[in-house]
Amino acid sequence: MLSSVLRASATPARSGRGRRAASSIALKYSSALYSAALKQSPQVLTKVQSELNTIFKGINEVPHLKAFITNPTLSAKERATGLTAVFARAEGSVPKKESISDITKNLFVVLAENGRLAEVPGVIEGFNELVAKHRGELEVLVTSAVPLPKDVATKLEVALKQSEAAQQAKSLKITNKVNSSLVGGIVVDFGDKSIDLSVSSRVNKLNSILYRMFSSALST
Repeated sequence: MLSSVLRASATPARSGRGRRAASSIALKYSSALYSAALKQSPQVLTKVQSELNTIFKGINEVPHLKAFITNPTLSAKERATGLTAVFARAEGSVPKKESISDITKNLFVVLAENGRLAEVPGVIEGFNELVAKHRGELEVLVTSAVPLPKDVATKLEVALKQSEAAQQAKSLKITNKVNSSLVGGIVVDFGDKSIDLSVSSRVNKLNSILYRMFSSALST
């Protein structure tokens, strides 16, 4: 079922495609995977999400797995061997060593067949966003040059909780990501919205901008 949906919605990889095109394609896979997992049961949805996050962690931690995912020149045999290694790593990373579900395996097989393994990070990100929305979770990513001081993080959380979107959500999850290239500023990401703010900005200005951003995102 998942394989047929993915094959129907996917298009072969083309050279020269930009980041926006790749992200759009990744979301098609995310949506198909999410629908297939949820159709089976909420438990399957949770299992698939856990598997994807474990696989993503393994890819980032093991250089040869990351090289495999990002190499578009591999033969069919090499892709099959690489996927076996990816699944083995994921299965060995969990305490009970459970087998990877067929839904997750089918996703990677179709991605490999279509030359889309490089889309894996975007697919997983899109899937996690769909799951969070299904559960009523509001996820906010705050990127800063250094870890946010406790008082700044607290004020930011208070501002976010006052937004209309946060009040309608069942839970609010704020993640602080450090990116040293962001000198003297923070970036707040919510869905497809992003705002760049100075750490030294007044809290009431931050609250106003965030409120408008979340209200606009909720109404679209």
